[in-house]
Amino acid sequence: MTYSIGQVADKLDISPYTLRYYDKEGLLPFVDRNAAGRRRFKDNDFNFLEVIVCLKEAGVPVKQIGHFIDLCMTGDSTLHDRYDFLAEHEAQLEAKMARLQHTLDFLRWKKWYYKTALQAGTESIHYLPGTNHVDPAVHAEFNRLVANGAQPKDLGAL
Repeated sequence: MTYSIGQVADKLDISPYTLRYYDKEGLLPFVDRNAAGRRRFKDNDFNFLEVIVCLKEAGVPVKQIGHFIDLCMTGDSTLHDRYDFLAEHEAQLEAKMARLQHTLDFLRWKKWYYKTALQAGTESIHYLPGTNHVDPAVHAEFNRLVANGAQPKDLGAL
């Protein structure tokens, strides 16, 4: 069975423009064209397309995705290179996710901080006596609540 660019775009939840861009950048060397020059995608093309979409969502630059597709098109002699490519990008994505988790944790802490300040009617409840510095015990209390099973996202809900 063959698919038009619109059908593929719908199936992958991306725009036809994006697919055309990927083709222009050399990411779709496996796609056939009909006599009128229109792209005709095959069932097997979805294997490559899913990899392309995944790598793009992981933040891999288009040029590097193109290099990976070239490796795939070369065949089994590049299996090790492809494995190394994916391992490298997996590590980069895990590091990015860790940074984002840290950011989310901090945002939830501050949300809880402001929720409790709103409930008290003042931010000063969080300060060390006689200062405008946050008492480390306040942050420790938030961490204790989370450690005891409170859902961080719910702690800041009003």
